[in-house]
Amino acid sequence: MSGFPLPSAPWLHVHDITVIRGGRLVLDRIGFSLDRNEALLLTGPNGAGKSTLLRVLAGLCPVQAGSFTFEGLRGGTPEQALEIAYLGHLDALKPGLTLRENLALEACTSGSACDEALEALDLLELGDLPTRLLSAGQKRRGAFARVMLRQAPLWLLDEPSLGLDDKAIATLGALMAAHRAAGGMIIATTHVALPLPGARHLVLTPQEASAWI
Repeated sequence: MSGFPLPSAPWLHVHDITVIRGGRLVLDRIGFSLDRNEALLLTGPNGAGKSTLLRVLAGLCPVQAGSFTFEGLRGGTPEQALEIAYLGHLDALKPGLTLRENLALEACTSGSACDEALEALDLLELGDLPTRLLSAGQKRRGAFARVMLRQAPLWLLDEPSLGLDDKAIATLGALMAAHRAAGGMIIATTHVALPLPGARHLVLTPQEASAWI
């Protein structure tokens, strides 16, 4: 993997992000910075806003207050989409297409080699099977292959180890380490231990349901 150029200031800066959904305060003035080679783990109970924060950074959820910047430029713009690789709770694989077909658009857009990503995740022999025939863990690895193919500096991973066994989690850890070593960054939500040594932690807590009703 080729390295990413190193900026002189933190690559990502999040300032006082506030999100209200359905009359409920979900995120209240959240702020942090993230630089090249770093990882941040978002932890906390269900309903604390972990997934919402990832969706904000991916440009998928509006904010009521606050801002964030990528390399000093305002975040959430379409032009910055290629700077981010997002893995949500859903694997987003069409069941009637093969795994290779599901990944073809991402590979074409980024100019990446689909088979290399499949091989890295021990999926090469399954590449021509319809994804409806794959196990939950295999589908999750297939979704992670899309993250790799995007060749984006920032990975936003929502419960990336969901459905994976110990061997697959170890593989995931090696790929995340390689991404960081090349200058990439990772923000991940998790309820379990993830192989992200040296990662910083941000603990989110549920806000009062009545605060903004």
